Amino acid sequence: MNYVDGYVIPVPTANRDAYRRIAETGAALFKEFGALSVVECWGDDVPEGKLTSFSMAVQRKEDESVVFSWITWPSKAVRDEGMKKVMADPRMEAMNPMPFDGKRMIFGGFQVIVSA
Repeated sequence: MNYVDGYVIPVPTANRDAYRRIAETGAALFKEFGALSVVECWGDDVPEGKLTSFSMAVQRKEDESVVFSWITWPSKAVRDEGMKKVMADPRMEAMNPMPFDGKRMIFGGFQVIVSA
């Protein structure tokens, strides 16, 4: 089964185009270093919750939108090696400053248990 990195992040709505540009650059890097696919989604119908929600989880501000994304890898081993290469690549530095507050990013790696 594949391995998936997922993340949710608040991005200032005014930075949508800047985010899309860095997401395209990042996607190319991830794929170059072993990712099977990269999906970046801009929140369109993200309801506010009473106990939990995407917005609450990332402490979204009024002028921000929620981004939900995932990267699919062939395995955790390929992801671990690929992620090291991506983070060491000088093209990553060219993306700074990022158009969002990385301190409020929620991320993690996941084993796929069902894929239909």
